[in-house]
Amino acid sequence: MGTLGWIDPAEYSFDCMLHMERFQIRYILESPDEEGRKALGIALKANPKVLWHFIHRCPEDAALANRYISEAPDGLAPEEIRSCEAAVLGSFEDFVIYTTPERMAEKCPFIYGWRKQSLYEICDLTGKTVLDVGSGTGRLAFAAAERAAFVIASEPVETLRQFMRDEIARRGIRNMRVCDGMCHILPFPDDTFDVTMSGHVVGDLFREEVEELARVTKNGGWLLDVPGDQKNPTKRNERLLADGWEELAYTGTFGQTTRRYRKQVRK
Repeated sequence: MGTLGWIDPAEYSFDCMLHMERFQIRYILESPDEEGRKALGIALKANPKVLWHFIHRCPEDAALANRYISEAPDGLAPEEIRSCEAAVLGSFEDFVIYTTPERMAEKCPFIYGWRKQSLYEICDLTGKTVLDVGSGTGRLAFAAAERAAFVIASEPVETLRQFMRDEIARRGIRNMRVCDGMCHILPFPDDTFDVTMSGHVVGDLFREEVEELARVTKNGGWLLDVPGDQKNPTKRNERLLADGWEELAYTGTFGQTTRRYRKQVRK
């Protein structure tokens, strides 16, 4: 199993890496430690299609990919190669499970343990235009669509965008659309939304991200950070608190404290 327990690497072909987006490839190539680089080099050398995809989708890191495979030994047994593939898949299990979004509702505690009332009780969405950033499989967006006038789900991973579009069609939802977009460079004009929300998203480029969330939100509108329930303890988000966000905590499905945050936009 991976570290988070979301996937069993044995159930995934390394070809799932052909679904990786540019930002994911960059992270995969730039983040491993020495052992991770060795496993990645062996796996890429044994999977030329994935190597080609990585190099052409993320050309700025082509030199890294080529260096890893140049250091990979020849003549490894198939089981040795598969062990390296499994190690890579387990190390990036969040990216891997995004290639099978239909499994996420049963594998990811932050989805199956979450209750939509925890969104409704911190912000009145009635009649509002709402943006969900880093929407994933639409945990927040679909809940918002039950009350809001209109919802946009912004998500940078194509497999997740397509999953949400299929769900919208299957459920006959008329007030929700899906688009591409990263948290720090959203494709919307200033002052577009009444409510801008996310969960498990803000942090990598904190200042750029929170400023971008505020930019697309109307004066007097709300920014919401609504994580799903977790089985393990979570810490307070000190950066959001320092930025003036209000914390609203509750005891989640698994008996742990879940901390939501909100901030009213003033321009």
